[in-house]
Amino acid sequence: MMALTNPQDRVTKSHIAIMRSKEFCMFSGVLSIGKVEFTDTIPTACTNGRDVMYNPEFIKTLSDKELNFVVLHEAIHKVYQHMHMWKKLFKVNPQITNMAADYVVNNDIKEADPHSNVADMPNCALYDAQYKGMTTKQIYDLLLSNGSEMQEGHDSHDFEGAEEMTEEEVKDTAKQIDQALRQGEIIRDKMGGNRNRGINEILKPVVDWREQLRDFVKTVCRNKDVTSWKRPHRRFIGQDVYMPSMIGQSIGKLVVAIDTSGSIGDHELSVFLSEVVGICNEVSPSSVELLYWDSEVAGHETYHIGDYDGLTQATKPAGGGGTTVGSVREYVKDKQIEPEAIVILTDGYVEPDWGGSWQHPTLWAITSKGVTSPHGKSIYIDRE
Repeated sequence: MMALTNPQDRVTKSHIAIMRSKEFCMFSGVLSIGKVEFTDTIPTACTNGRDVMYNPEFIKTLSDKELNFVVLHEAIHKVYQHMHMWKKLFKVNPQITNMAADYVVNNDIKEADPHSNVADMPNCALYDAQYKGMTTKQIYDLLLSNGSEMQEGHDSHDFEGAEEMTEEEVKDTAKQIDQALRQGEIIRDKMGGNRNRGINEILKPVVDWREQLRDFVKTVCRNKDVTSWKRPHRRFIGQDVYMPSMIGQSIGKLVVAIDTSGSIGDHELSVFLSEVVGICNEVSPSSVELLYWDSEVAGHETYHIGDYDGLTQATKPAGGGGTTVGSVREYVKDKQIEPEAIVILTDGYVEPDWGGSWQHPTLWAITSKGVTSPHGKSIYIDRE
């Protein structure tokens, strides 16, 4: 059989090989999402999170299995939404961000196909087994702290193209990818393929963040019921016995800290604060201390019982440079606020130690999927 030389035909052949393999068949549907273009405006290959571009001359340098690897690499970038989740890190340090994302993807491919039955890693690709099982953010922090030498991988990342996509386009692409993966999961199970830890995390049923937020605050309130002699218990009045009545759950101060440096929009903030208001009306904290922060706490508003609704009218100040969540911990300490709990809304692009040791129960409400804090409890806030 004559070897294919046309770049488009070779990429199509790679798609078919991937679809037929038990190792990677679950990505079959993902391969059909977005456009595939061939251009000499890029050195190798890249994706904007939806569409994929290849340089025809680069394809000529690859064996069939190496091309399979490159095609899979771009598909998995799309699955992990790297171009959208890490665009802020890219603006800070594009090379380290590119390297971290590539290490994640290439480790996934090697773990699924250790003997290169389907995909053979090109010599120019970035791979290090020490990063196995780590997230892009964890690898980014390590590379940054170690002062790692900058390296170019076998592809580039079209963060600029991702920026040009509308919010609706990003959401629609994410839904298509999720549906494709769930269908691919069925095919993989039928073909006897192994499960991928990272993909399994993505496909986990999404727990309603509102329930998790409510559970966290109510757990803090546990055993915080208070009594009052001002409202005697009616059950005992007829017996000339005066007992204090329970007046409901009540806690001390609740700190809600909003990250103003990231990608949290006014809509997400409004939805989140509306939920906080509803919870506060149930558990009645003595006050809600609303903090706005980036590299430092830039705003502080206090809301008392009866004033909680004002939280949804709060105006988020413009974010400055940097993201240092430790500034919240230091501010709370310096101002001697002593809250019952701290709730932090952030995109998760913070310093590696996440602000150090937190002395109060802390809930991290994070808008970036797959990012968790080593301190307290983390929940994912979807943007629907």
